[in-house]
Amino acid sequence: MKAITISRPGGPEVLQLAERAIPFCGPDEVLIKVAAAGVNRPDVFQRKGHYPAPPGASEDIPGLEVSGIVGTCGEAVTRWQPGDAVCVLIAGGGYSEYVTAHADICLPVPTGLSFIEAAALPETIFTVWHNVFQRGRLKKGESLLVHGGSSGIGTTAIQLATALGSAVYATAGTDEKCKAAGDLGALRCVNYKKADFYTELRSVGMDVILDMIAGDYTDRNIKLLKEEGRLVHINAMKGSKVQIDISDIMRRRLTITGSTLRARENQFKSALAHEILENVWPLIEAGRLKPPIYKTFPLADAASAHALMEESTHIGKIVLSVDDTLAIR
Repeated sequence: MKAITISRPGGPEVLQLAERAIPFCGPDEVLIKVAAAGVNRPDVFQRKGHYPAPPGASEDIPGLEVSGIVGTCGEAVTRWQPGDAVCVLIAGGGYSEYVTAHADICLPVPTGLSFIEAAALPETIFTVWHNVFQRGRLKKGESLLVHGGSSGIGTTAIQLATALGSAVYATAGTDEKCKAAGDLGALRCVNYKKADFYTELRSVGMDVILDMIAGDYTDRNIKLLKEEGRLVHINAMKGSKVQIDISDIMRRRLTITGSTLRARENQFKSALAHEILENVWPLIEAGRLKPPIYKTFPLADAASAHALMEESTHIGKIVLSVDDTLAIR
């Protein structure tokens, strides 16, 4: 099969098209003929040598989410049949023509969505559902602030929290991105290059904040939380080491938490997939959540997709079309 490999740590140019053996399908796995693969920030970190693959995952083929057609089912698999259309969160190896995935983590391609759109779902949906709704315990009627509101994670969080009855706010780096966040449901989006988000939103206060920035955002995030508020970290793009006032956290009974999903065990991801199928898939099929696709690239041009990702000018998701005959479905 053809696959994009990381020839060495470095810039987008180190992504090279190569021939690899089709992976072996284990007893509780399915072999998927990939139609499309989502491009995500962790793929960039892995390419640079800053995000090593967990044990058992591909060390040099990036890619954390795909959509495609089930080709082969392991002997213990009863849920899927060859020919089923699925999308799935994987630990690596998505930039390729075939991948194996644990059968219980796969989800059906939602009715009405293309394979391109379906490939843009798993990484963001799994991340948002776990961090905003499980760890952050966001409830109907509460307020949510989403930093990076125009990112794949951000656009998903805005739509999902809005659909489930929360008041959503966001930050983004341009007026165009702020408009996009508003179009998706954010009541207000602060252009952080023009104004301070804490100053602009302190009269509102937040029950939950989803943060991928950390660094000097942390103190302002904490101050912006209401009593019993929850700050959830999914990245630390501006630095992971900060100083905080523990007494303030104690006094207002705040929760500071966060997570990474890639290395979590299959049992955890399977349970998460079940909750997502029950709670999120009906919203997608009802048209209340749809991943904004900014641009697609052919698999062989993954380097250009990474270059675009690092420019941070995109709104929504960047996707690789692996099999054009399927991806355009």
